[in-house]
Parts: sequence; structure tokens; C-alpha cells
Amino acid sequence: MPKPKKSTANNRELTLHQENLIGEASSANATHSDSEISLPESPEKAVQPANLHTILQELRDSRRENENNFRELKENINARLDETERRVAEVDDRTQRVEEATLMLIKAQEELQAKVSDLEGRWRRENVRLHGVTEGAEDGAQSVSDFVTNLLKEKLNIPLSLDLTIERAHRSLGPKPPPEAAPRSIVVKFTSYRTKEEVLKRAWQQKGFMLNEKKVFVDHDYAPDVLKKRREYTEAKKVLRERKIKFQTPYPAKLRVFYEGETRLYTTAAELQRTWQDEVLESQSSNHR
Repeated sequence: MPKPKKSTANNRELTLHQENLIGEASSANATHSDSEISLPESPEKAVQPANLHTILQELRDSRRENENNFRELKENINARLDETERRVAEVDDRTQRVEEATLMLIKAQEELQAKVSDLEGRWRRENVRLHGVTEGAEDGAQSVSDFVTNLLKEKLNIPLSLDLTIERAHRSLGPKPPPEAAPRSIVVKFTSYRTKEEVLKRAWQQKGFMLNEKKVFVDHDYAPDVLKKRREYTEAKKVLRERKIKFQTPYPAKLRVFYEGETRLYTTAAELQRTWQDEVLESQSSNHR
């Protein structure tokens, strides 16, 4: 039967042709798919070289920028340090000049003060002060000068024929103190320095005199700064009197002590105190031995 054989051969050809087409399509698809979706095993390895180069470049740029900034900062700091050192040197020089000028001014002031004190002391050479005269004791006299003249002649046994030639006399400046307070001293100015010295000599020989049951002392009229320095010896003189040690107070503010057959002269109370303290310590240490 010729017809059935022909049909069978055509079917085989058609089947082979379809299989070939399907195989080609599968191969083509497989090839195309592999070419599109093919990736390296580690994607990070593909991008690492580019990223590392960028990071290194950024690090270099950052380091270069930091170096520039540090260099500018260092230059700025050095400039400021130089300016500061210059200003400090100027201040030191100025301070040294000011200190030198201050020392010169202090020395000049001390010299001027000494001259002023000397001039004031010379101006008071004919003056004496009466300490302890009760306030108002002079009210019954015509003047304070007349009261002082009669008082000194009576209490110091001065001949009535001797004219004391008092130029003026008055209470020391300041408000009148209350009754329980110490009275103000009376300043007396003589026209003659010799008369003043004679009055002082008689007053010191008698160690003062009594008036209205009050002890009256006669002394030089010292300038305020001299009087302040002389008052610093008050405690020392009290101790010397208690120990019956003779002493003198030369002008302006010194203390001459006659002790154990020798004469010692002190110019300040601090020097006197320091010397006597050393002697007391030495005597105590020798006694312990």
C-alpha cells in the first residue's frame, strides 16, 4: 500500500524538523540567558579596586588639607608667641623703669621728709610743752602766757626778777576733751633758746611738779613724726625705770642706755627690743649650762 508509507515518512521528517527547531531555540535561549545574567562569583571583588582608589585619594587629599591647616595654625601660633614675647619684654622693661623711678621717688620723699622734720624741729627749738595741766586752770589769768609765767616761776623756783620772755602760749589744737580724759598740753614759745633750756633743766631736775594734785611734766615741743617715734620707747623706758637702769632720750628719737659700765645707743625701739631679747636668751642659756 503506497499511501500509508508516504505519510509515515512525512511524519518522521516533521518530527525531526521540530526537534531541531526546539533544540536550536533552546541553545539560543540558553546562550542568550547565560550572556545576560552571567555574574562574577563575588561582586565586591569587581567594585573593590575602584572604591579603594577613591578612598586612598580622599585620604591623601584629607592629609594634605590637614597638613596645610596645621602649618597655618603653627605659623599663627608662632606669630602670636612672638608678639606675646615682644609685649612681655616691653612690659618687663617698663616695669623695671617704673620700679627704678619709684625707688628714686621714695628716696627723694624720705630725704624731703627728713628735711621737713628738721625744719619743723628747728622752728620748735624755743618751744616747750606742759603735760598734765588741768583744763581750765588758766581761766583766772589774763592770758595763757601770764598763767604759764607765774606757774613756772612758782613751781620751778625761778627768781621773780628773771623775765621768761614768753612770746605766746596756748593749748594744743583740738577739741576740748571730756573731764575724765587727759587734758590737752600747753605749748609755750620763748623768745630765747637759753631761757627755754634753763626752764627745761629746772623741770627735769625736779622731775616735774604738782598742780591741783596732778603731776605736770615739762618737755620739748617735738614734731608729730618725732613724737610718734619717741613714744615707741615708752614700754622700754618703763622697764628700765623698774630695773633702775639709767637712760637718756637724745633728739630726735634715740635712746641712750647706761648698762654694766658701758653706754649703748639705740636708734629705734625695734633695735632695742631685739638686742635685749638676744641678751636675755643668752643669759638663760648660760644659766642652764
